[in-house]
Amino acid sequence: MKKKLLALILAGIMVLSLAACGAKDEPAPAEDPKETEQPAEPAEPAAETYTVGICQLAPHPALDAATEGFQDALKEALGDAVEIKVDNAAGESATCATIINGFVSSDVDLIMANATPALQAAVSATSDIPVLGTSVTEYGVALGISDFSGTVGTNVSGTSDLAPLDQQAAMVKEWFPDAKTVGLVYCSAEANSQYQVDNVQKYLEDLGFTCAQYPFSDTNDMASVVQNAADNNDVLYVPTDNTCANNTGVIDNICRPAKVPVICGEEGICGGCGVATLSISYYDLGVATGKMAAKILTGESNVSEMPIEYAPQFTKKYNEAICSDLGLPVPEGYEAIAQ
Repeated sequence: MKKKLLALILAGIMVLSLAACGAKDEPAPAEDPKETEQPAEPAEPAAETYTVGICQLAPHPALDAATEGFQDALKEALGDAVEIKVDNAAGESATCATIINGFVSSDVDLIMANATPALQAAVSATSDIPVLGTSVTEYGVALGISDFSGTVGTNVSGTSDLAPLDQQAAMVKEWFPDAKTVGLVYCSAEANSQYQVDNVQKYLEDLGFTCAQYPFSDTNDMASVVQNAADNNDVLYVPTDNTCANNTGVIDNICRPAKVPVICGEEGICGGCGVATLSISYYDLGVATGKMAAKILTGESNVSEMPIEYAPQFTKKYNEAICSDLGLPVPEGYEAIAQ
């Protein structure tokens, strides 16, 4: 009996030992990944980037300066966050439309239109993408807006290169007080040129001059029209006209040998064929446009609410070489155009 009891006790001890060993070998239960997983850090939002397309009508010192000023101001404001694409239409209005349509197809964030034909092409191509013009004389005339108040009110705004036309007319009187007749030469295809000569003519007639307009349709009849104007007038006036700007040599080759002086609407034209001008800085005008663009892209301003901006100051300048050739004394207060 004692032997059986002893055997049972030993057997129980063995069972307990085996159970204990089994408990040590049992793997620990896996942790719930939901309990141990650390929350992911929120991703930083990608930096905003912008693409801007510039359509410049033609290579010309004034337009080149406006484009340069625009790019400098935009890069200063946005740095590498902005990509700028520049295309030049080489003086062809139809090419402006092709360039602008390419920008629209690429879905750029903003279009800068340098000169009136570029602006008109942009307005025709899109009503959604913000458009800023520069080197545009009068937006109401360029866009066919009657009773223009200074704000377009759509996707369009920009800067104007219009210098005070009454002061330009006064320059004719200042330089040539004994002159009787003034011929106003311009391209009839440019609405802003028509606007300028119409207003300058009123001011000149108020000053006692007899005036006549000499429009040409394009470069094919430009030389004959300029020759007619030079043959029949004491002084010529040329506004800020893109076709004239690209063909100042034609005007100069006719007027300088004939000793007929030319008063011009802007410095680039005056540097090629004129005696004097009331000048603005097209670089500064481009800078002002670039600052407007930065505000639009960053959401600080709405293009539809931005009024047209104008050059902050004007400078009287003269063409030293032509004045010397014509034997003209320079009135006080004029600065020589850098050649």
